[in-house]
Amino acid sequence: MNFAMDERALMLLKTLVERYIADGQPIGSRTLSRASGLELSPATIRNVMSDLEELGLIASPHTSAGRVPTARGYRIFVDMMMTTRPLEKPPLAPELANVREQLQPDQPQRVIAQAAQLLSNLSHFVGVVTVPRRPGVVRHIEFLRLSERRVLLILVSADGDVQNRVIATSRDYTQSELVEATNYVNAHYAGLDIDGMRDRLRSEIAALRDEIAQLMTAAVQAGSEAGDGEQVVVSGERNLLGVQDFGQNMASLRKLFDVFEKKADLMRLLEVSSRADGVRIYIGGESGVVPFEELSVVSAPYEIDGRVVGTLGVIGPTRMAYERMVQIVDITSRLIGNALSHRP
Repeated sequence: MNFAMDERALMLLKTLVERYIADGQPIGSRTLSRASGLELSPATIRNVMSDLEELGLIASPHTSAGRVPTARGYRIFVDMMMTTRPLEKPPLAPELANVREQLQPDQPQRVIAQAAQLLSNLSHFVGVVTVPRRPGVVRHIEFLRLSERRVLLILVSADGDVQNRVIATSRDYTQSELVEATNYVNAHYAGLDIDGMRDRLRSEIAALRDEIAQLMTAAVQAGSEAGDGEQVVVSGERNLLGVQDFGQNMASLRKLFDVFEKKADLMRLLEVSSRADGVRIYIGGESGVVPFEELSVVSAPYEIDGRVVGTLGVIGPTRMAYERMVQIVDITSRLIGNALSHRP
């Protein structure tokens, strides 16, 4: 059977997936017949379900005569049959009433944490948000002497984010030298991002006085390392303890919590998502990074002033309401981008 051309098989698969997502119980042929609205005999439905099972799109649990979708079945459903409502229409409209007020751009770190919690609260699963890779446009730089050969670098970005880095220097600097370097750097480099500062430094380093060149090189390196040390904020891990699909599989839960603890695997997955255009859905072991057949990830990049700086998403069981999760992730990515860009 060519399932891609058989509308009847697709309709039955769509109905089975939707009913299983809603009820969480294996779907039998009688239930499928009533829910699909197709005038098919029980024998015909059983034959179609058998074909879908052979194709690896549904499976029969040992304890039930009904069928449940496989990861591949969910993928066919998401790619070919899922429809999404316009943004901010029901069912999310009531829950979005106060969302914009919750994401106040007083501090970027606060916005990131609020967004992760918002994703978790709306989805009832796990919300994840990566911290912006590196400082954007630098508004102010300051050097302060801490001790011999140790200088505190303060980077203030245009959006008000403040990052402090302790840098080791090759020689001791007096505070007056650091004040002179601070004034020079702010006069010539403020208003650039880290990459722009690096490019200008390369072209001007020969003309800079040695002490300023050394401090500037250290500042650019510290700013770049802020991006290399990108973090991911996770909220709502405990929500998975109440998920029916995971409740009886403590081994899977332990592995999953290890991923949340280490965060490196999450970072790799979300880094892939940051290169995507719009919302991406990873089902089961598709990501190759969070290789759990019972797990899905819905993610999207977010932008600050038109530049992709991070990724956010929802992590939950494969039996999730994908249409709703796509809305939640898409809307939150726009809201966090607007908040961090100081746009209404």
